[in-house]
Amino acid sequence: MDYVDYYKILELKKDATADEIKKAYRKLARKYHPDLNPNNEEANKKFQQINEANEVLSDPVKRKKYDQHGKDWQHADQFNQQRQNQSRGRNSEYDAFGGFGGGDFSDFFSSMFGGGGARSSGKSPFKGQDFTAELQLNLLDVYTTHKQTLTVNGKQVRITIPAGVENGQKIKLPSYGSAGVNNGPPGDLFITFTIADDPKFKRKGNDIYVNEELNLYTAILGGEKIVETLNGKVKLNVPAGTQSDASLRLKGKGFPLYKKENQFGDLYIKWQVKVPTNLSNEQKELFEKLSKL
Repeated sequence: MDYVDYYKILELKKDATADEIKKAYRKLARKYHPDLNPNNEEANKKFQQINEANEVLSDPVKRKKYDQHGKDWQHADQFNQQRQNQSRGRNSEYDAFGGFGGGDFSDFFSSMFGGGGARSSGKSPFKGQDFTAELQLNLLDVYTTHKQTLTVNGKQVRITIPAGVENGQKIKLPSYGSAGVNNGPPGDLFITFTIADDPKFKRKGNDIYVNEELNLYTAILGGEKIVETLNGKVKLNVPAGTQSDASLRLKGKGFPLYKKENQFGDLYIKWQVKVPTNLSNEQKELFEKLSKL
């Protein structure tokens, strides 16, 4: 396995802080995101490397292992366990080669994966590395269950995104990580959903909030108003004398509950009464008459 310099991939120094790692990842992920680089295999490959580097360096435990053991960081626990086992009971044949006390991490892997001559006691399988990815969606994307095709490590992966997923939610796709070592199982793929704010609809849990303009005449006299919802238009009756900032709840017109069929939150509408401007002289006279009544 070739050594991969995660710091170089994220354009960072080895003493980078957690905040610097986070900022570097977000900057590069936006730059090389597949949605912004369609049909660009080089950009897709770079995007995967960026995600892989962030997955390791943003985790303090994984970062420490990587800093200590380089390309073999994933197997640091097995190495340390093997050293402990050997220190508790070495046999004469093992001592003849100096044991793990006189070797290093690279020597350990030479013996485990070949090239160690008489030192090799067999090859043990290890699970492959997990991958992480970020999928950017908008609010309407996650209102209904749908499928998307992703490019992961050069492979096309078709996934089903259930309606109702939330911003920051993660899902696991088993066996879509890197290949295992010595016939070990492959790693997994973890996808984090990033859902952009909608300019009109505001989501809070499974409820949706929206502001709707209402002209002064309808607010005073009452009438009907057609408003947009996430699944189409509805006609509402507006009571006479409706005040600005008055709220109306439409039960079951909010966001679908995650993996709960036919269950929805509510839609809350807040009326914003619009005062007319640029009145004609005739209109002004009518308002003046009203004010004197």
